[in-house]
Amino acid sequence: MKKIDEAGIKLCSIQGNIFTQSLSLDCSSAIFIRRFMYSDFAKRLDECDFFSQSCNTNVFVNEINEEYKSKKYGKIKYSYEELYWIGYIYRYFCYTQDKSSKNVFKIINSNEIRKLYFPYHSLDPKQVVERILESKNIKNVDLISKGVELYRKIL
Repeated sequence: MKKIDEAGIKLCSIQGNIFTQSLSLDCSSAIFIRRFMYSDFAKRLDECDFFSQSCNTNVFVNEINEEYKSKKYGKIKYSYEELYWIGYIYRYFCYTQDKSSKNVFKIINSNEIRKLYFPYHSLDPKQVVERILESKNIKNVDLISKGVELYRKIL
């Protein structure tokens, strides 16, 4: 697991704020989250090709809306707190596990992660990601540590 740094925390916070801005849209929260996680904007966040842009969350929400030609679809809206937490955890997951938004969404979709809000929202994000990986039976293998361990056995 890659350590989170100041840039990573800023990205997590920005994504959390973008998710809360989705409350003003005409689609359900689950639909917005799926669109976001598959969007070109999310790809730029994954590649950390983002800091040269403006940090106005409304601009980002509009960009995603344009990409998917905003349509009224679904009615269920998550709470402000749930959306912020979900956005933050998704970006934390992507950043620390070096996975794309699309891959993380395939591991845990918006309905699944929403169910984790109440039991996990007070945990450290690192613990949340570890528990998600554990529940999905995904091994988090640190190749460097494993290599060092094997090298020591050889010597």
